[in-house]
Amino acid sequence: MQAIEGILLEPVGCLAEFPAEPFHEIAVRFLGRPEQKKKASKSASRAYWHVLNLMEAAGESLDDAKRRAIEALEVHAVAGATVYEDVVPALQELKAMGIGLHIASSLSSDAVARFLQQDGLSEFFSGISNRDQAGGIKGAPLAAALAGAGLLPERAMFLTDTAEGLKVAKGAGVNAILMMNDPDEAKRLAMRDPAGGIVSLHELPDFIRLVAAGAARLS
Repeated sequence: MQAIEGILLEPVGCLAEFPAEPFHEIAVRFLGRPEQKKKASKSASRAYWHVLNLMEAAGESLDDAKRRAIEALEVHAVAGATVYEDVVPALQELKAMGIGLHIASSLSSDAVARFLQQDGLSEFFSGISNRDQAGGIKGAPLAAALAGAGLLPERAMFLTDTAEGLKVAKGAGVNAILMMNDPDEAKRLAMRDPAGGIVSLHELPDFIRLVAAGAARLS
C-alpha cells in the first residue's frame, strides 16, 4: 500500500451510529420492497446500503415526490444519529498530520449538511461529496471526492463496515479499510480481503503512520 494522503468517509457506520428504522421505511414505502420489513436488519449500515442498491435498481423511475420523501427520511435518520466518541479526537489528529479528510456519501446534500452542522464536524473536512453533487450513488461520490481533491485512488482510503462498501471502494480503486464495528460481521467481511481493518478510529493515525513507514522502506 502506498502512503496515504486522504481519507474518504461515509457518515453512516463510520462516523456515527444511525437509527436503522428510517432506512427500512425508505425501502418499504418508496422502493417497493415490503417483504423486507419482516427480516429487517438491526444494522443501520446494512439497511442503508440495501437502500442504495434499491435506489440504483429503481434508477430514473423515482419521481420528485418520492425523492423528496426519501430525503426527508434521511434527514430524520441524521437527527437520530450519535457520533462515535472516538471521532473528534481521531479527526483532530489526522488533520494535524496533514491527511486530507473528505466526506464521500450517498446521502443527499441536505442530509450531509445537517449531519456536519449538528455535530460540529464541518471544520475537519476539506471536501464534501454527496449524491446530489456527484450525480449518483455508491461509487459516484467516491470518484467525485477523489477528483475534487486531486487524489490518486491508491493514495486514499475509504472506511466501511459492510460488504457493499468494500465492493464499492475496490471498484473505485481506493484502499478499502474495514471498520470492525461488529466482531462476528468483521470475521465474515475479513474474508473479502480488505486492505486493512480497524476497531476504532483511534487506531487510524497509527495505521497511516505504519503504512507510510512501510512505503518509505520500499521506495
